[in-house]
Amino acid sequence: MSRVYNFSAGPSMLPEAVLRRAAAEMLDYEGSGQSVMEMSHRSKTYQSIIDGCSSLLREVMQIPDNYEILFLQGGASTQFAMVPLNLATKTGKADFVLTGQWAKKAYSEAKKLITAREVASSADKTFSYIPTLDPATFDPQADYFHICMNNTIYGTKFAQLPDTGDVPLVADVSSCILSEPLDVSRFGLLYAGAQKNMGPAGLTVVIIRKDLIGEPREGTPTMLTYKIHAENGSMYNTPPCYAIYICKLVLEWIKNEVGGLEKMQQLNQQKAALLYDYLDQSTLFHGTVEKGSRSLMNIPFVTGNEEMDAAFVKAATAAGFVNLKGHRTVGGMRASIYNAMPLEGVEKLVAFMKDFEAKNA
Repeated sequence: MSRVYNFSAGPSMLPEAVLRRAAAEMLDYEGSGQSVMEMSHRSKTYQSIIDGCSSLLREVMQIPDNYEILFLQGGASTQFAMVPLNLATKTGKADFVLTGQWAKKAYSEAKKLITAREVASSADKTFSYIPTLDPATFDPQADYFHICMNNTIYGTKFAQLPDTGDVPLVADVSSCILSEPLDVSRFGLLYAGAQKNMGPAGLTVVIIRKDLIGEPREGTPTMLTYKIHAENGSMYNTPPCYAIYICKLVLEWIKNEVGGLEKMQQLNQQKAALLYDYLDQSTLFHGTVEKGSRSLMNIPFVTGNEEMDAAFVKAATAAGFVNLKGHRTVGGMRASIYNAMPLEGVEKLVAFMKDFEAKNA
């Protein structure tokens, strides 16, 4: 069976070169006589893998030396609690911008633990845009300011970062990390579930400014304490070993085969432009996001007729374009075109959409 074009929002497709490398090393990693899946995380061989992954991530993203990289578990959803427990230690207050389901969940979780405040929201138009932010409305006493930089479900992305002054900016970058260069120094903390652009599900990456790693709020569980994980090199407990290994291979692919994040951005812009340009002129399909807020990674679109949407998804699946059905809260379709989606995949999808339109317009 030939491989399909997988437009899933996550877990998403991985670069074929990475899968082939992992397959070749499945039974014997670099002469060790064992798979990385079987390897002790306390072994020298595995230590070289996790150290290599951390070093590559720092190099590829140009992460400054005053930031710590943590390899954790629990998905980005666990960070919804870890961030307030570890960062809201002075005033116990934080500001939130609500731009979609994951931003709402981060806000809701924080409200259980601290004084969380909604600064702005785009819920009035089904999160189809990024709201304009006025720094005068930000709380200068907040312990942090939280955004979801790219909104997977609704297909929006912050084109400009808010100026939060001395308040640390915290961002969920699960669905846009490694898709383009990012000035890490603008943030106090970044977190991402790996299953979009970094590797398989099971790994969560946290990039945190070292001065923010301190004693957490009273009663914080040990496993939810950044300081513990930082002091133990992400080895306080058994880490997601194989997912970290795959992340290392993905980073090698970005560095050596793609040519770095600037090249990656160019490829992603080319893919997104191809699909958006078609949607903008199509008489059957249209995008759902305001142009100034469009994501490079997640592109939702509809026909305006639920039966037609369903017929398209069925036909596309049969043709080898899978996981195009939109999120249950939005409906319609969504093409997630993460780093591993080749340009050819988007070209063929657009050609299929044009053919479907000609037959059904």
